[in-house]
Amino acid sequence: MDSQEQSLIQSFMRRSRELIDLKSVLEILTWDQETMMPARAGPFRARQFSALSALYHQKLTSPDLGETLERLSTEELGLWPQAAVREMRREHEKAVKLPEELVRELAETTSLAYGAWVEARQKSDFASFSPWLEKVLKLKQEEARCLQFSDSLYEALLDHYEPGMTVGRLDELFAVIRPNLTSLLHQILSASKQPDRDLLKGKFPVAQQEAFGRDVLTAMGFQWDAGRLDRSPHPFCSGLSPLDVRITTRYSEEDFCSSLFGMIHEGGHALYEQGLDPEHYGSLACDGISLGIHESQSRLWENQIARSRAFWDHWFPRLLQTFPGQLDHVSLEDFVHAINRVEASLIRVEADEVSYGLHVILRYELEKQMVEGDLKVQDLEEAWNTSMKEYLEVVPSNSAEGVLQDVHWSMGGFGYFPTYLLGNLYGAQIFHQVGEELPDLEESIAAGNLIPLREWLGQQIHGKGKTVGAEELIEQISGKPLNSDYFLDYLKNKFTPLYGLS
Repeated sequence: MDSQEQSLIQSFMRRSRELIDLKSVLEILTWDQETMMPARAGPFRARQFSALSALYHQKLTSPDLGETLERLSTEELGLWPQAAVREMRREHEKAVKLPEELVRELAETTSLAYGAWVEARQKSDFASFSPWLEKVLKLKQEEARCLQFSDSLYEALLDHYEPGMTVGRLDELFAVIRPNLTSLLHQILSASKQPDRDLLKGKFPVAQQEAFGRDVLTAMGFQWDAGRLDRSPHPFCSGLSPLDVRITTRYSEEDFCSSLFGMIHEGGHALYEQGLDPEHYGSLACDGISLGIHESQSRLWENQIARSRAFWDHWFPRLLQTFPGQLDHVSLEDFVHAINRVEASLIRVEADEVSYGLHVILRYELEKQMVEGDLKVQDLEEAWNTSMKEYLEVVPSNSAEGVLQDVHWSMGGFGYFPTYLLGNLYGAQIFHQVGEELPDLEESIAAGNLIPLREWLGQQIHGKGKTVGAEELIEQISGKPLNSDYFLDYLKNKFTPLYGLS
C-alpha cells in the first residue's frame, strides 16, 4: 500500500471513529432514558435524539465520504479494513436515500413514543398508546419505501437487523418450525409428568437476587470493569464499546427466575460485545454480525447452559444458601424440571423454549402485516388476541400482558422480532458444534467452570466482528448452512425425558 492509499485509509478511519463515537452517544442517551432519566424529561430527550441523529446522518451522507468509499472499494485491503469499508458503504448508501427531516422526525417520535409506551403499559391502556404507534408505523413505512429493494416493504426494515435475510427465507423456515413447535407443545401439555407449579413460589429479596445474578455473570466471564448492571422496564443490553457494555434486568420478589434468566440472557449479549476486538473500535466492522447471531449468544447462555442440569449441579447449593428456607423442600431434579416448565404462557420474555418461537412468529406476522398495510393499528389488539388464541390457546386479559408487553414497536423496531427465533436456530447449530469440539464441556459446567465455553465463543464468533456474514459464519463453524433441524432435535432430546414423552 503506497503513501496515498495509506493516507486515504487514515482519513476514512478518522471519519469512521467520529461516526461511531456519535452513535455511542446516542446509545448512552437511550440507556439513560430506559434506566435513570426523570419521566418529565421526555420531550427534551426527544429533541436531543433528533438533533444528534440529524448530525450523524449529515456526516454519514457526506459526498466526501461517498467518494472516499468509492475509491477504497477498488483497493486491495486487508480483512478488517475491507470489512470496515464494506459496512460503511452499506450504511452510507442506505442513509443517502433517507431525507434528513425523516431521520429527525423518526428519532423524536420514537423517543416520545417510548415514554408513552411505558405509561400505557403501566396502566394497561392500549388506546392511549395507539396514536403514537400509528405515528411510528407511518414513519417506518416511509423509511421502508425510501429503502425498498424488493417486492416486500417489510424486507427493507428486516435488512437493518439481519442483512441478507429475506421474507421468503423466513416464511420457509417458520413454516417448518411452527407445526413442530405446536405439536411438541401439545404433547408436553398433555403429558402426565408435570412439574409442580407452586414449587418455586416464595419471597426472594431483590438484593439477594442481584447478588446471585452478579456471581453467575462473573462466572460467565462478564468484565465488571467494562460493564454494569441496572434496572429497566424491559431488559436490554447496550454495547457502547467493547470496554463499556451495560445490561439491565427487572425484579419480582415472588419470582427470582425472571431477573436471573434475564441477567443471563443479557449477559450473553454482553459477552459478545465485550468479546469484540477493542483494537478495531471505531470501525463498523467491530460489531455483531447480525441480531440473529447476537441473539444466538443470549439464548445459548440462557437455555442450553443456564437451564441445564449440569449448570445447577454447581449453582443449586449456592441458590439454597442465598435464599435460606425458601427452597429447602425442593430437590435438584424437581428444580431443573420446574425451571424448564413448558406452558402456553402470555409473556414472551418469560416463555419457555418450546412456546417462545410461537410468540416470535406471531409478532413477525403481525408486524409484517402492519408494515405492508394489511393490518391497521386500531385492529392490532384484536388481531393479537386472536393469534394468541390460535397459536397458544390463551388470551390476554389486559393490554399489559398482551399487545403492550414488548417495547420494540414504540422504538420503531419493525423487523426486529424474527431475529429472536433466528437466534434460537443459530444457537442450536452453534451449540451442537461446541459439543463436538469441547467434549468435556458438561463436566466443566457442572464444576462451575464456564470459561472454556466463553473462550470458544470468543474465538469462533465474537472476535471476528463483521468480517464474515451470518450464514457464512454458520457454515464456517458447523460445515452446513442454517438448518432448523438442529433446534428441533435439541428441543425433542431435552423435553422428551423431562416430560416422559414417547
